[in-house]
Amino acid sequence: MEQNLQDIFTFSLTVREAISNIFVSLVSGVFIAILYRVTYRGVSYSTTFTNAIIMLTMITALVIMVIGNNLARAFGLVGAMSIIRFRTAVKDSQDIMFIFFALGIGLSAGVGLYAVTFSSTVLIGLAIFITTKLNHASPPKREFLLQVVYQEDKSPENPFQNVLKNYCHKNKIVNLKGTELEEGDMIELSYYIKLKSETLGPNLVTDLKKIPGVSTVNLFFDEY
Repeated sequence: MEQNLQDIFTFSLTVREAISNIFVSLVSGVFIAILYRVTYRGVSYSTTFTNAIIMLTMITALVIMVIGNNLARAFGLVGAMSIIRFRTAVKDSQDIMFIFFALGIGLSAGVGLYAVTFSSTVLIGLAIFITTKLNHASPPKREFLLQVVYQEDKSPENPFQNVLKNYCHKNKIVNLKGTELEEGDMIELSYYIKLKSETLGPNLVTDLKKIPGVSTVNLFFDEY
């Protein structure tokens, strides 16, 4: 009976199985790291964090192999790892998700569930890739405030309308102010505009500045 209890809380692992588990975790970790690089949308991409994802997957597989079914080892590792203090703050929720992704895949590889490891890596990775590309969680397009200062040329037509039609879904004049200067009357126009694409802002400003008589162009927007 004592022997049977010992068999319950320990298990044998060959060198070949250990190497296979580590290799599977390495392949999966590389896949997760590449996925992180492709889908990252933040402003502070870290190469060290990408490499850490690979190492985290492999180390997790190693830890689960060392623990096995042995409760004494499990409690021993918990005590040993409690001396580690992590000072790096994870600011992006996407980074936290990838950490748990790597941990889960590492656990699966460590116990030798290769089918679960590869299928989960592919399916979860595909879900992350699709949701990132669809960008379904993005807020609706925001409105910008456009201010244009130009010298009045007595023309009845709005000289900016053609440019605005090329770049904007809609535009609306919200303010018009005139100023008398020595060089002539200056007009300040303020628009609320909705761009066809928010990346077109710099191009809109550049084209407006090319119009004769324009002295100043400002584009304002609020952060999300």
